[in-house]
Amino acid sequence: MNKKSLLNSPASDNRIPVILLSGFLGSGKTTLLNRLLAHAPRSAVIINEFGSTPIDQQLLREHNMPLSILTGGCLCCQVIGSLTPLLKNLRMAWDARPSDPIHGKPFERIFIETSGIANPEPVLDTLLRERWLSARYRLEGMVTTVSAVNGAEVLSRFPEAQAQVAWADTLVVTQADLVDDQGLARLHTVLDKLSPVAKRLHAVQGVIGSDDPVLFPHRERFRLKTATGRLDHQFNSITLSFDDPLPWERIQAILAMITKLYARSLVRMKGMLYTPDDGRPLIIQGVGGRLYPPQRLPVRAGDDGRGRLVLIFEGEVKLLSEEIMQMIPAIP
Repeated sequence: MNKKSLLNSPASDNRIPVILLSGFLGSGKTTLLNRLLAHAPRSAVIINEFGSTPIDQQLLREHNMPLSILTGGCLCCQVIGSLTPLLKNLRMAWDARPSDPIHGKPFERIFIETSGIANPEPVLDTLLRERWLSARYRLEGMVTTVSAVNGAEVLSRFPEAQAQVAWADTLVVTQADLVDDQGLARLHTVLDKLSPVAKRLHAVQGVIGSDDPVLFPHRERFRLKTATGRLDHQFNSITLSFDDPLPWERIQAILAMITKLYARSLVRMKGMLYTPDDGRPLIIQGVGGRLYPPQRLPVRAGDDGRGRLVLIFEGEVKLLSEEIMQMIPAIP
């Protein structure tokens, strides 16, 4: 495959933007999705429900959009194999349908709402690493909802909720009108440790305070009141995977090499890595050349011990993930 085929430019990028919507049970994902669809009606939606009887789509009945439901398990494990063929079918139908002279294609973006207990890592892997998909879909970012009422307690009890926060590009604190300032401050203290980089917004009944908030400040121009699917940026992402744990000194050397290689173009780094001395995953967060102190997450039942590091760049990527991985063994 030609290396340039994995790159894109604003003029030639024909990939469909994808927004991943995550958040623990009862944190208001579907309420927020309703709000997003009201401002971006030309969207397709994929909903994953853990139970065998789908419920969430009943809350979206007022919207006339392509809707797909994945039930009977979590998108991160039991039904992850269903996501790729579903996205392939959506894209082939999108390609086959002629553009309407007024509205263009049948939809301009896809929202994927995971179940409340889903680990987002396998979903991100699918979107970023499967070549057929990554050539046709562009992951705009991940939004995670966190309830102001019980978010701090949930994050203290459930590793899945911590992973949802750690991987987020934007955190939407919901039910913010139901707690006092001290309660909000306690929640933000927890979020500061898990996701110091992510943009934060407050929502009341799905309504975000600003009339026109930017969901993804580093990469994206998608705004709640703007229904355009064409973006004016040139951002690219690659994902590095590590099958085996790495000593912390080795991780530091790899991160130093990456930040040096991409001193001018690296805008965001996030991931979870494993070290041989501790079975808990280690959160890696960074913006530009700045790395934040790593944090440990509790071990989760679905952990596969595989490290993942997502790098987001402005402009073309000099080296592909395979080339970076080939350079790593030579790091002293």
